[in-house]
Amino acid sequence: MRRADRLFRIVEYIKARREAVTANELGKELEVGVRTIYRDIADLKASGVPLTGEAGVGYLLNPEYVVRPLLFDDEELDALALGAQMVQSWADPAMAQAARRGLDKITAVLPGTLGDHVRQSTSFAHPSNSKKPLQIDFTSLRRAIRTQHMVEFSYLDSAGAETRRQLRPLALIFLAPIWLVMGWCELRQDFRSFRVDRMRGMNVLDIKFESESGKTLDDMRKQCEGE
Repeated sequence: MRRADRLFRIVEYIKARREAVTANELGKELEVGVRTIYRDIADLKASGVPLTGEAGVGYLLNPEYVVRPLLFDDEELDALALGAQMVQSWADPAMAQAARRGLDKITAVLPGTLGDHVRQSTSFAHPSNSKKPLQIDFTSLRRAIRTQHMVEFSYLDSAGAETRRQLRPLALIFLAPIWLVMGWCELRQDFRSFRVDRMRGMNVLDIKFESESGKTLDDMRKQCEGE
């Protein structure tokens, strides 16, 4: 990787994160030593990039700072094209359309040869017969997660027993060919995951939930990791 590209990647990586990024983390991401990162950070600061922080603590970037655009390389374009196709194959129609729009926007601003690379990608993802049919509105579920609205639904377990649940939906996880929704279950008063294909009669409630200690996505991650 050219040094200019590495400097841009450092800025791009830090800007994409809300928490301080350590030199060790940057070194692993960019496959260089910590001393190289320290030198790069010093040079970026000297050039006017508004980085804050210090060695051993980590670095943050002013969220108002605009990162100069950089062209994608061939591997990045292949990944974007394949990822968009996978979303179109496995997600709901609204997200599939969003993936197409996003890829079109990227392709439209690329120089001719790189735009052609995306259009002529040799990596493909086609719909599978193993895709599980859903009985609920998947788009509404995704949006409920984003807007922090409670959802209510009937759920069939592996034995066919049905229960009615109210959930604070926090995340969707794709384990092909199954989608899971994870969140705080009001019935069990604990984090639970539900197969979306086993959900029935889902309603998005007119109840917004706040980020309450012990019931957040970070809390769920920590519980899953056994912390």
